Amino acid sequence: MNDARPLRIAIIGAGPAGIYAADALMKSAVPVSIDVFERMPAPFGLIRYGVAPDHPRIKGIVTALHKVLDKPQVRLLGNIEYGSDIDMATLRRFYDAVIFSTGADADRALPIPGIELDGSFGAAEFVSWYDGHPDVPRDWPLTAEKVAVLGVGNVALDVARILAKTGYELLPTEIPPNVYAGLQANRALEVHVFGRRGPAQAKFTPLELRELDYSPTIEVIVDPGDIDYDAGSESARRNSKQVDMVCNTLEQWAIRDVGARPHKLFLHFFESPTEILGEDGKVVGLRTERTELDGAGNVQGTCVTKDWDVQAVYRAVGYLSQHIPLLPFDTGTGTVPNEAGRVLLDPAAADPARRYLPATYVTGWIKRGPVGLIGHTKGDANETVACLLDDAAGFARADEPHPDAVTEWLTGQRVPFTTWAGWYRLDAYERAIGMPQQRERVKVVERSEMVAASEPERHELRIG
Repeated sequence: MNDARPLRIAIIGAGPAGIYAADALMKSAVPVSIDVFERMPAPFGLIRYGVAPDHPRIKGIVTALHKVLDKPQVRLLGNIEYGSDIDMATLRRFYDAVIFSTGADADRALPIPGIELDGSFGAAEFVSWYDGHPDVPRDWPLTAEKVAVLGVGNVALDVARILAKTGYELLPTEIPPNVYAGLQANRALEVHVFGRRGPAQAKFTPLELRELDYSPTIEVIVDPGDIDYDAGSESARRNSKQVDMVCNTLEQWAIRDVGARPHKLFLHFFESPTEILGEDGKVVGLRTERTELDGAGNVQGTCVTKDWDVQAVYRAVGYLSQHIPLLPFDTGTGTVPNEAGRVLLDPAAADPARRYLPATYVTGWIKRGPVGLIGHTKGDANETVACLLDDAAGFARADEPHPDAVTEWLTGQRVPFTTWAGWYRLDAYERAIGMPQQRERVKVVERSEMVAASEPERHELRIG
């Protein structure tokens, strides 16, 4: 074992979780050399492709992440798909350990009749579309005048807000031309958000909730009959300032007069979706069952149903991680089984050599599931990195640890990878596109254009 060289670490995923892991590694006393692999040509993961474009305050997290990737001990290798462009055996050649931080970008299933109908969508798909993800269709069917959004988390609010806003309102943001055109043609006049429990059990944050009311075109409406609390709900309010703030906001909206803003956004509580209604294969409605509080903050069905006139349904009931090749996977939780970030191979084994997959770790949503805010992944990263460093003395060191070895291999495999310097070029390119429109940037959607803009010859690209 050559202890004189830095520990070579590969991190799979350049979103916040992966970058926080790189930061934690660099802050340790152990010399490290880190390559962060990203399947997209650009870094930042959820920040770039999962945050609504009208949330610049959240996108400000990029500033902190940027400083991490600027450090000499870390290198970005983008446009590389683990499992197809590079596999585990190859990673073992070049790195002493691997951390997976692949996040969660698929929709959790909602097993109700009609979910497969034309006009039934997953929120993750829609978010990817309006965030300009290269791997989703360029057009989105926005023909429904009445739309249902299932779920009462921040993603549900984002989806509802984007559906209710005009394209013109979002034009100052970074949305690409295809998204602006789609939103300008959007016919939605009513957006109905449904939660099966009450106001005190809603999962959105107070700031996200209040932002619904900022748009001059959106009238937020809450039925006074949905403002209801039991002992469990009152306890939740007393124990959480955020819960109390959410309830206060909803109460204020419930007692005010309905205004004249053209787009109506209804927040419904105690309505549990039971079926998406269809005709000729298309969504024509949503059926819900009225629920009631049981005293402990949970709800029970009342067998009273209602049919809602909607032509599209978006389910925002949670994200789900994808199975990572050659790693164990819990399909129920959508996570890689682990202990404090160490990947579990045989939970029944007492011997660590059999219990854990050697030198393999997870962090972020693939580790603990898609819950919590972006900043919560920092604690995940610290825990995982601490385990990695504790194990480092027992690693079977990489055969080809020199940083040039992996890039030479990628070049030999004709993988058109991007780099951190390339991100600076792409960033400048997007800003240059936005400048004539007095916009901070216009996001590039096409993968080939992103890769081309990341190359040194980017000046040959025509900016229009």
